[in-house]
Amino acid sequence: MEQRILGRTGRSVSVIGLGTWQLGADWGDVSEEDALAVLRAAYDTGVRFFDTADVYGDGRSERIIGHFLRDVGDADVVVATKAGRRMQQLPENYTLGNLRAWVDRSRANLGVELLDLVQLHCPPSAVYEDDAVFDALDALVDEGRIAHYGVSVETRAEALAVIARPNVASVQLILNMLRLAPLEEVLPAAVDADVGIIVRVPLASGLLSGKYDERTTFAEDDHRSYNREGQAFDIGETFAGVPFETGLEAVRRLAPLVPEHATMAQLALRWIIDQPGVTTVIPGARNAEQARGNAGAASLEPLSARALERVETVYEELIAPEVAGRW
Repeated sequence: MEQRILGRTGRSVSVIGLGTWQLGADWGDVSEEDALAVLRAAYDTGVRFFDTADVYGDGRSERIIGHFLRDVGDADVVVATKAGRRMQQLPENYTLGNLRAWVDRSRANLGVELLDLVQLHCPPSAVYEDDAVFDALDALVDEGRIAHYGVSVETRAEALAVIARPNVASVQLILNMLRLAPLEEVLPAAVDADVGIIVRVPLASGLLSGKYDERTTFAEDDHRSYNREGQAFDIGETFAGVPFETGLEAVRRLAPLVPEHATMAQLALRWIIDQPGVTTVIPGARNAEQARGNAGAASLEPLSARALERVETVYEELIAPEVAGRW
């Protein structure tokens, strides 16, 4: 699989990574056996970048990844975790002491002395302007607890603020065929600053798999049931903030672009890794088959100019009126 350098980390990562929120919680039940099978399938198809967080299943996702790495080794794998959402989301909670405690818990969960990459997990907006927070992250690097740090963001303004920070290695953001806004300013700024771009929610919570319709339902403990109006966290994390029915119509219009012997999900992932500035994309998977299918997107030919134009047209006609100015 194609490898790219993840910004200021200098580390090589696969263009298709694996997001492991599903292996922790909030997507229905996934057994530990199935979770390990997902990790193995991804690894066997060339995935070498795994993204997790300390709050995914209260550390369950991290612990499962740690178990997996003890079996396969971690010499060629980069694991990114996230920190900051174990306490009430107040800027004053982002202290060196709290960050050190969160990082140490992740080190224990993953079974490593040095974390490859720690990302602030969509912190309050005031955190982006607080030099003390970034000084604390620098201190954790100096202490040998973390190798590099980045930030997972919700908005373009937050992404640009992070990119301007001198020691930030990466930015994680939402980008997909239903969320085009970062293409215009954020990605070029990241390229200029040598900051890696990690793309999450690439399939708009499964909408861009092409497998859903108006009759689709989700389990009660699945965020696609309980967060449709943003009741639990930012609505942009669920279906990329696009109303479900609008997203279904957009997918129907995009479906003719899918190449022969490919899937809608693979087309959507290929579109992302074709965007200049993107380092890696982190689709999730609930089973090994999904993980193998996601990895297959790296083998598709880049999208044609006609296909790229069609994506923009569908976005402008259907999606932009709903989400363009929001994030």
